[in-house]
Amino acid sequence: MNKQTTTHPGRGPSEHTIRDQVVAAATEHFGHFGYEKTTVSDLAKSIGFSKAYIYKFFDSKQAIGEQICANRLNMIMDIVNAAIADSPTASERLRQMLKALTQAGSDLFFHDRKLYDIAAVAARDKWPSAALHEERIRQRIENIILEGRGTGEFERKTPLDEASQAIFLVMRPYISPVQLQYNLDTAESAAVLLSSLILRSLSP
Repeated sequence: MNKQTTTHPGRGPSEHTIRDQVVAAATEHFGHFGYEKTTVSDLAKSIGFSKAYIYKFFDSKQAIGEQICANRLNMIMDIVNAAIADSPTASERLRQMLKALTQAGSDLFFHDRKLYDIAAVAARDKWPSAALHEERIRQRIENIILEGRGTGEFERKTPLDEASQAIFLVMRPYISPVQLQYNLDTAESAAVLLSSLILRSLSP
């Protein structure tokens, strides 16, 4: 069972700045050595702070990893939101959403492999940051379905929660870090094929 993690908000600008420094240094350190192979003591030595000082801001290594993971997942959602913002139809929003999710996840894997590992651990161990990311994706899917139903693009007979959950599960092998790492070779083509399959299932 995972240890409950808590991050301590800074009590002033100086503490907030130091907290950000810890996160930035941890991001670099984990990116080089890997999350699971690094201890808080290792991190403290590399940053130049005492272990006790780091614990003033974070209750555990997982709490630090949570913040890094949340930052990365927020970046992915920013990419997704930008990709679907100018899409003219609900169908195109769905296509662009899956394309952006698979592309952003693949880019993170290839360019920040060690940091991708943090996202994979977060998904595997069901960290709050990973759960929030999945909920945001589900909400985007639901909003797109509602939009499509409103314009007549999508059928209205299937219960909304059932349709959105089914679409999420179809997408999951290509958006979950745990599963995507084993599906990288087919991710680009899968985004196209699955989008077409999903849209056919949604047609009136």
